[in-house]
Amino acid sequence: MTHTPWAAHCAAVLLAATCSLAGAAEADAPLLPGVHGEVLQARPLALDLPAKHVLQLRFAGAGLHLDLRDAQGRHLRRLAENGRGVQTATWFSQGAQQEQLWVTPAQPGAKPLAYDLRVLNSWASAGPQPLPAEKAQMGARLAALQQALARGEGAAATQAFWREAQQRGTPWVEPWADGKVLVSFVWRDQGNTNVRLFGSPSGNHNPLQRLAGSDVWWTSAVMDPRSHLSYAFAPDVPQLPAAQAAQQRRMVLATMQRDPLNRQPFPARPWSGAQDRFQGRSSLVLAQAPPQPWVQTRAGVPQGKLTRHSVDSGILGNRRDVWTYVPAGADPQALLVLFDAHAYVHDVPTPRILDNLVADGLLPPVAAVIVGNASPEARDAELPPNPRFARFIAEELMPWARSQGLAQTARRTVVAGSSYGGLVSSYLGLTHPELFGNVLSLSGSYWWAPPGEAPGWMQRAWQALPAPVPAVRFYLDAGWYETGRGGREGILETNRALADILRARGLSVTQREYASGHDYLHWQGALGCGLVALLAPARYDMKDERLQGCVGAGAS
Repeated sequence: MTHTPWAAHCAAVLLAATCSLAGAAEADAPLLPGVHGEVLQARPLALDLPAKHVLQLRFAGAGLHLDLRDAQGRHLRRLAENGRGVQTATWFSQGAQQEQLWVTPAQPGAKPLAYDLRVLNSWASAGPQPLPAEKAQMGARLAALQQALARGEGAAATQAFWREAQQRGTPWVEPWADGKVLVSFVWRDQGNTNVRLFGSPSGNHNPLQRLAGSDVWWTSAVMDPRSHLSYAFAPDVPQLPAAQAAQQRRMVLATMQRDPLNRQPFPARPWSGAQDRFQGRSSLVLAQAPPQPWVQTRAGVPQGKLTRHSVDSGILGNRRDVWTYVPAGADPQALLVLFDAHAYVHDVPTPRILDNLVADGLLPPVAAVIVGNASPEARDAELPPNPRFARFIAEELMPWARSQGLAQTARRTVVAGSSYGGLVSSYLGLTHPELFGNVLSLSGSYWWAPPGEAPGWMQRAWQALPAPVPAVRFYLDAGWYETGRGGREGILETNRALADILRARGLSVTQREYASGHDYLHWQGALGCGLVALLAPARYDMKDERLQGCVGAGAS
């Protein structure tokens, strides 16, 4: 590999700070005992589940699902699904007398399939505790219910409320001042001690409050009518001891589930096999939300070929799933390299988006290499700027893509991702512009810095880059609901800061902001917008009516 001046500069700055992270990619986090073996048909696992503990498991098993069943063998919850690589799952255990873990083949077969299950963490908990109420605006419908309760109409009033909610769907959306709307999220009491809202506009897992004298839990937010996001409820979030306060925020994952009265799940097709309320989230798409015209299946549109591969890395010492997509009917003229295959194959329909964009004439035929993570732990070590991961991409993955007939020039290659995936995409544009001439970043985590450094490493790296700066083109997307809290800059602010620095260095930047949050529901639309902006900029600038969902609110 030839080291360009900017690659050498970046690697020197990062090497000391990230050597510990790079090493972490090869090793598991501290593990408690688990089980491994082979299965030919569904069977329970011999793991003694402790009662009243929040358990976090790590499961690997190609061709297998991991399910939670009750003592009678009835399905409770799918914890891991075939095809998503190594996965983690978190839940509040009721103990081995009431629950069992089952390994289930995705399809009947004649050959045993190997699995490995380990307990990453086990937190003792006394169970859920009441949460203090937070101030929230009460809409007209809830206010009417409150008044009816005050008149002593209790049961009849709440039954009428829930009948209406069932008929119209939730959440409740009502007009508000200054062109805004009030969105009220409601949950029906099931003997709950607390309920949190995951994916709320504040990003803070807001607690719901119970309407006195009723079975109605509620919270609300004043929102822009262009908003779209996904959300879920977490009832009876278990409380950890004060000594483990740093882990408390993630406890919402133990009970998180869809809104039972919302008719729009996300993803539109929850996980395959046994369905349960814990799969996926619920969608909130307000009246003026930008359309996402390339996400839906269309009759008559030729479908490209999606293929799953297993790719080894000698540099990282691990293996990962990598998916290739080849467009139908024409040789590829561009290449998309996209991170987090667990989401961009299963939740976000990336192949369908590419099929539709090409069929609309908005893109040339685009191939894709969709890169999975070796494990959730490896993702946290590899995607934040890491010289060894950049070497894997440049020296192993891209030559492999060339062997598959997918390689393109840097000008016709887009590296893309969301969150940490957006961060690593900008890092690869920085270190390997000879491979990646376009960066598509969705809510990139530009707050990141190595331990001990001030936030914003990526901004400083591009600012300090020696001239001449490589002519990498950028598409930066962030949400209004991704602002910082507690005096710290968040994703929205740090994306703006990076855009300003890139422009000051003379680079082409398309910047977009939307009334959304850190959310795949938004990113599935923004992915197509970014690809058109980078690979067909003349058409993007023409403001084609089919691109009306790409306007956003930010400056270009």
